[in-house]
Amino acid sequence: MAPRTAATATEIQESHGMPGLQFNQPLSWRAGKPIAVADLLRRLQALSKEMQAMDQEQIERESFTKVAKELVNPNLLMHKDKGVKALTAACLVDILRLCAPDAPFTGQQLKDIFNLIIHQILPALGDPSHAYNSQHVYVLDSLAVVKSIVLLADIPNNETLITNVFKICFDVLASPIKISNGEGLQKNVEMNMTAMLGCLVDETQALPSDAVDIIVAQFLRTDPRAVSGSSGKNKKNGIMDEKQSTLLLRQLPPAYNMAKYICNACPENMARYFSQYFNDIVIDASQSSGHKVSNKNKKRHSDNMDDSDEDPSGGPNEEGISDLRKVHGLLRELWRACPGVLRNVIPQLEAELSAENIQLRLLATETFGDIISGIGAAGPPAPPNLDPAAYPSNALADPAENTASLNLVTKPSSPQPFPRAHPQAYTNYLGRRLDKSALVRAAWTTGLGRILTTSAGGAGLSQQEEDRLIVDLGRTLGDSDEKVRIAAVRVVSSFSFRDIIHKLGRSGGVDEPGSVLAIFAERVKDLKHPVRAEAMPVLARIWGVAVGEISAGNEEVCALLKGIPSKILNTHYTNDIEVMSLLDRVFFEQLLPLNYPPIKAKTAKSTQENSQGHTESQGESVDPDKIRTERILFLVRGLDERAKKVFYANQSRQPTLGPYVSTFLGRCEEYNGGVMDQNETQIKEHLTKLIKSFAGRFANPQQASTDLWKFAKMHDRRSYQLIRFCMKPDTDYRTFIKALRELSRRIVEISSSTTVSNSLVETLTSLLYQISLIVYNKSHIPAIMEYSRTDEKSLAATAHELLRQISSNTPEVLKAHVQAICKTLQDEAPTVKKANDAGAVDNLKACASFASKYPKEISQYPKFRQAMTSFALHGSPAEAAKYAVSVIWAASEKKEMIVRDLVQQCLKGFKYGCEGFLSRLATLSQLVLLAPDEISQDSTDAILDIAIKQILMQVREPSKKSADAYEWSPIIDTEALAKIWALKILVNRIRSHDDAESLPAVAAQVYQVLSRLIDQWGELLPARNTPPSHKSRLRLLAARLYLKLCTHKSHEALLTASAFNALAQVAQDNIQEVRAGFLQRLKKYLHHQKLPQRFYTIPFLFAFEPSDQVRSDVTTWIKSRAAVFSNIRSQQVGSSSKVNTVLESVVARLISLIAHHPDYSNETEDLVDLSRYFIFYLQNVATEDNLSLIYHIAQRVKACRDAVLAAPAPDAPLTEADDRLYHLSDLAQIAIRKYEDTQNWTVQTLPGKVRLPSSLFSEIKSHSEAQRIAEHNYLPEEVENGVEHLLKATLRASRPGHSKKRKSEGDPESREGKKVKALPVRKAAATGSTKEKKATPKKAAMKTKTPTKAKKTTEPKEMDSGERRRSGRAKPMEKNYVERDSEEDDEEMYMDAAVEEEQDTASEVDAPANESDPETDENEGTSADQGQEEVREDGKADEESGEEQREEPKVEESTPKPTSRSKRKMTTSPQSKPKARPTKAKAKAKAKAKEKAKAKPKSTRSTAASTRGKAIQVSSDDDNDDDELSDPPDSA
Repeated sequence: MAPRTAATATEIQESHGMPGLQFNQPLSWRAGKPIAVADLLRRLQALSKEMQAMDQEQIERESFTKVAKELVNPNLLMHKDKGVKALTAACLVDILRLCAPDAPFTGQQLKDIFNLIIHQILPALGDPSHAYNSQHVYVLDSLAVVKSIVLLADIPNNETLITNVFKICFDVLASPIKISNGEGLQKNVEMNMTAMLGCLVDETQALPSDAVDIIVAQFLRTDPRAVSGSSGKNKKNGIMDEKQSTLLLRQLPPAYNMAKYICNACPENMARYFSQYFNDIVIDASQSSGHKVSNKNKKRHSDNMDDSDEDPSGGPNEEGISDLRKVHGLLRELWRACPGVLRNVIPQLEAELSAENIQLRLLATETFGDIISGIGAAGPPAPPNLDPAAYPSNALADPAENTASLNLVTKPSSPQPFPRAHPQAYTNYLGRRLDKSALVRAAWTTGLGRILTTSAGGAGLSQQEEDRLIVDLGRTLGDSDEKVRIAAVRVVSSFSFRDIIHKLGRSGGVDEPGSVLAIFAERVKDLKHPVRAEAMPVLARIWGVAVGEISAGNEEVCALLKGIPSKILNTHYTNDIEVMSLLDRVFFEQLLPLNYPPIKAKTAKSTQENSQGHTESQGESVDPDKIRTERILFLVRGLDERAKKVFYANQSRQPTLGPYVSTFLGRCEEYNGGVMDQNETQIKEHLTKLIKSFAGRFANPQQASTDLWKFAKMHDRRSYQLIRFCMKPDTDYRTFIKALRELSRRIVEISSSTTVSNSLVETLTSLLYQISLIVYNKSHIPAIMEYSRTDEKSLAATAHELLRQISSNTPEVLKAHVQAICKTLQDEAPTVKKANDAGAVDNLKACASFASKYPKEISQYPKFRQAMTSFALHGSPAEAAKYAVSVIWAASEKKEMIVRDLVQQCLKGFKYGCEGFLSRLATLSQLVLLAPDEISQDSTDAILDIAIKQILMQVREPSKKSADAYEWSPIIDTEALAKIWALKILVNRIRSHDDAESLPAVAAQVYQVLSRLIDQWGELLPARNTPPSHKSRLRLLAARLYLKLCTHKSHEALLTASAFNALAQVAQDNIQEVRAGFLQRLKKYLHHQKLPQRFYTIPFLFAFEPSDQVRSDVTTWIKSRAAVFSNIRSQQVGSSSKVNTVLESVVARLISLIAHHPDYSNETEDLVDLSRYFIFYLQNVATEDNLSLIYHIAQRVKACRDAVLAAPAPDAPLTEADDRLYHLSDLAQIAIRKYEDTQNWTVQTLPGKVRLPSSLFSEIKSHSEAQRIAEHNYLPEEVENGVEHLLKATLRASRPGHSKKRKSEGDPESREGKKVKALPVRKAAATGSTKEKKATPKKAAMKTKTPTKAKKTTEPKEMDSGERRRSGRAKPMEKNYVERDSEEDDEEMYMDAAVEEEQDTASEVDAPANESDPETDENEGTSADQGQEEVREDGKADEESGEEQREEPKVEESTPKPTSRSKRKMTTSPQSKPKARPTKAKAKAKAKAKEKAKAKPKSTRSTAASTRGKAIQVSSDDDNDDDELSDPPDSA
């Protein structure tokens, strides 16, 4: 081709009068004669330079025709040199710019041009170091600025080109930049690409679907799961390693920003495209439902769905659901980036909320929740760091609590308020709270929490709307389905500390019923353990974070969260072993974390400002033990009474369990990993028993047993030593933590697998929590003593209380600090003119408890002895004198001389009202108990004269009220205190009397005084002018002292049956404080096996208790004891020992007690009312296994006569007392039969025979008389129906959700015409020469319509014991039901104490066997159907006792209140009772009991029962004598 001449160009320019192109060199060539590359490059550069300088408006377009034709030649477009192609593209875009709007190219030529640009130039932009990068950037800039890219829309079949433009541009921005010389991708490249693609979208009528897919994909670049799932083994499920969570993007990717700009620049077009895209995905997923789903996928699909969540209509398969989940995740990010493009999609998404398919509703609900919250594809931000072990603790004034919110991709962001933009969709979304699917409701709950925590994505919520959502959150916490409640609990855990206070706390704190926090706190006692396991750590963590503000005195935080520890500790009363295991873990990991505070150094190296607002300057000492102690004291101070019992009981487990663990470690050493030289069988058997006992304390006994056996076989002596370190009282806190950590490391190193080591570590850690002195650690004692002295932060009272508990339970830890306590007491000693400090009483008690065990450690300095003498004479309150005497007697070397001097000083010039007269009385009361031999007879007479004549027989302020006035006062005046100490003097004197023969004569007067106080309702004087508030105090004290006396067997024998009946009636005193105080002391002594079994009758008199709290406590305690006795009985099966039937035999004593009750009446209405006693008894004691024994004992009463007052002569006629017994026996039998029927139990006849207590009953000698009585029905006809209706009402009230319970075929109420099943009637026992007929095991047919005279029943044929006893109690038990009297029963009660102690080593807090804390009825949530849908799981004790699973935890609230007659019982006026005649025990029975006592193992109670006089030490009973002075625990 000939080169163009200059004349030609000049001619064209002159002809048009406009400048033209001056370039005239050829750019094309013939085949075989190519232009050299260097020349070609030079020419193209010249052309490009010339055209770049030209202006679009002042050129002659025709001058570019020739050049344009040459530039589109394939030789240039497809040249192998990259420079040639780059310069060619630069020239082409200039031609398009200069010739616009009419390009001098055909359609095919344009297609070739864009092929070059798209496939060669644009990808090269990803390499900024390219030699021709400037030409590449120039081409892009021209396309964007001149908008030449719109020509692409005019090319036929341009879908592929348009798609590739989007693909390559996004790839360039998303791909790693190739950097060789330090240069990066220029910012203008991103801007020009964005402008170019936006122009293309705006000018193109319809983007290809692939291009839309490419744009859509960019919004998923913020999702780390999508990015990590694009390659590797996790591609299918998109699972991201937790360690990669820190790799989340800190800024938005360029490709994401470009897609965001495109959508916001062209909202109308993109809205249309996205609507079609979403619709296509939904249609494809719906069509996929017809595909066959593999069994594996089908199973996985239904893993998380209950029967109620199954979708009968079918739906998308797994692949379709996966696609829908991805597109729903995309919608979340689209709302964050460009909400305008979703205006057509939101209605489609709203339609899914009402879809029949559960999965669609679930996805739509989740998506709406995240969209409203402004949460994108990257997911929600990390939850707030609520670290309970952090120091200083979080404070409300902290500027930022969650640094993760700074992450742009996870920070919630909503460009506009969703409720305003789409109000209808928002309303429909809120309606999903009532969805029928629990999965949907759970997802809705999660979304609700995110809306609240993010304030609707930062857009904000109105106060009204926020309050509404918080109320809805409270409702979800009470949902009927556990999945929803778990989701709600997790929502609460996602709140920051500030939001918990300012948002959730707006409706009230944890102690305000109906508030969100209160409902959340009740979840720790939820019916389902998974809910409890989620809620309890969260609740404890909240308190752990708030403890800083609580200690700083923030009133708002205290009011809201102070009650959290009480809520958590009160879960102990559920008696669920899973809850108890969880409670230990939460207590030492959340409430009091072991690693708190995380401070190692003793000195702060830098200035710290803690949450309380105080500044600790450099060099100021920081004591971790004091910081930890302060937290303990704040926790204890906030506990209620019930929670404190649990707290102190849990801390006192170490002295009880420690010896067993020590024995276990010793047996492990003897076991030697399974290799033993001798005693192999004995060692294995003992080790098996120990492991079985320990395993019973775990939620999974089988796994715990396996772990403990592995530990024994591991035989690591270092591990044994580490456990001993943890248990030792002299181990400081730091040593304990080191030992615990080293033990965990050693187990992990020794174990063969991680699973085994984790399980073993968890088991041993849980056991160490129970046997280690963590709270009562020696490291905490100095800080506790400091707080008790300084009253810093008003913690002195709590510190004294804690110190008192430590001294009572584990005085060993005081060994290192006892000298400091002695020094403090020495400095605070009172005088005539100076009173002692109020906290001295606790220090004295601690010192007395320590001195009783380690007397040589107490200071022997004369000044200290003089200080103790001063406390004994002038101490205030009087308890200080009591403890001072105990210290003197236990630790002084010359105690006899000191005692004699004290007696003389106390008696010298004693007069009521003189200085220190109360202290003198307290000192005398303790001296007559501890040192009776050191007191002369004259001094004894003087002491008795003071106690009786000067104190008890005097009324210095006579009452002006009626003689029958009887009331309670919380304040004890001086005269009442004096009488209390005087009465204790009398009782302590006979307690220390060690001569059994002379004891009845010495104790007669004291017993007469106590009985008169009880019978006369606290009145001792004939004038009957004692102040009413004194009478209630004295009656309660007399009852408690009676109980204390009866803890010694010799004294208990002096309590006659009639006196016992009078004592039992204190349980029905008019005043609740008296009843509660009497019950508290009774439970304490019975729990420690210090009272004989007849005292187990008294708690059943609380059947008419009007106080719900007191009644609940009784029920809780009885069921706990029933569980303990059941464990004992299970271990006695097959052994030669007598079967423990303590609570079963109570029914006979209960019948006798009611027969002598002053309110007894034979009227029909009264008899039905009296059946409440038996119903209450059966509800708490009866099981399918023991009901036959209870029925048999109730029958046996009709074979006896009453012997309470005196044993009747053989031929004496029946008395009124006998008639009462027979009425009540028939009444008890009816109640038992009705109860059996309502429980649907099948009870067989009891083999063998049980003898009733001889102190209450005497057998009928005449066989004919016994037969007549047994066959005669003493009850009126209407009684049976009345008992049946009362029993049904009581049981119905005790069931959860009983108010709306539907009747079923199994419900007794639905079987109106069905007759009651009858237990067999045992005929009266024949005596004399007549042979007793064999008991018939077959059930007798006693199905009569009315309780008229019973028909004679023929004895059925005898059958095999296996058929007769469905419960499994067969022949081995038959030989144990032998003839026995009350003395044998009581002896067995004492002998079983050792066995029971091993079974019941938990604490003094008795939890129910099948009934939880009365507050747990709130755990059923707000749904009315919850009581119908859920069944209570109350743990191991249920399986042992056989109680009905659906029993209401709060029986006392639902049980019908007492009738007018029962109310009259509580308000009966005091009346005189007949004097009881003492009964003499048979010498033969006593000798027999002594022989049995020698043969049986020594009881744990034997030492305390036998020590009197000089040998008596300061026992726990003596230490707690001061309880008589304080008010009983308020159970209301």
